[in-house]
Amino acid sequence: MPEGKDVKAANDMPVAPCKPAFDRVLVKLSGEAFMDSRVGYGIDTVTVQSVAEELAEVQKIGIQLALVVGGGNIFRGGAESAKGIDRATADYMGMLATVMNALALSDALEKAGVYTRVQTAITMQEVAEPHIRRRALRHLEKGRMVIFAGGTGNPYFSTDTAAALRALEIDADAILKATKVEGVYDRDPVKYPEATMFNTLTYLDVLNRELEVMDATAISLCMDNGLPIVVFNLFKHGNLRRLLLGEDVGTVVCSGK
Repeated sequence: MPEGKDVKAANDMPVAPCKPAFDRVLVKLSGEAFMDSRVGYGIDTVTVQSVAEELAEVQKIGIQLALVVGGGNIFRGGAESAKGIDRATADYMGMLATVMNALALSDALEKAGVYTRVQTAITMQEVAEPHIRRRALRHLEKGRMVIFAGGTGNPYFSTDTAAALRALEIDADAILKATKVEGVYDRDPVKYPEATMFNTLTYLDVLNRELEVMDATAISLCMDNGLPIVVFNLFKHGNLRRLLLGEDVGTVVCSGK
């Protein structure tokens, strides 16, 4: 948590602890996390390598890791459709962008000594496996890191929704939403240095306050199935390891019961 920041529960009300037991988790990575900040576009291989090293380090703990990657650093369907491209077509193009990011991350992980499998919701057998739930589970059980790409394979659904869906399919203990800030704040901490970080939120808090954790469809899926979400800063070295070992890192979103 940033120095000088206060932590509070939503509505200043205490929320029951809901720390999950992490045996298998799904990490949601946005495409922007891979972006080359110098040009505001594309894949920064140095950043991808850094992310891969963090993931490789925590895999040694023995926790099964699955990943869902976005494609916003290359192409964002919703934004491009507003520029005149048919929405369904734009979304399919965005799905292809997630595959590019997945392949880049897979390559970096393999170089870091991690066995990976990329599974796509859109069949492209020359570069990746088709998404098959039971096969993904076997890969995880064998110590491989599975990277899910191509979103859900359907237009009008975001990679947030894909992350919730895949996490439920593999019976993950939680979704870990990787960001560049420490957790969820009551306002944008970049614009407002006095912003306060939440320690714990309920799903309804997120929906009612319209907090930018994940989209409403993803939050609803998690709420209906009791799947916790932890929002944390992946780019602070050691944060992911600390989180997976049970330390208080980031903001936990859960039922609060």
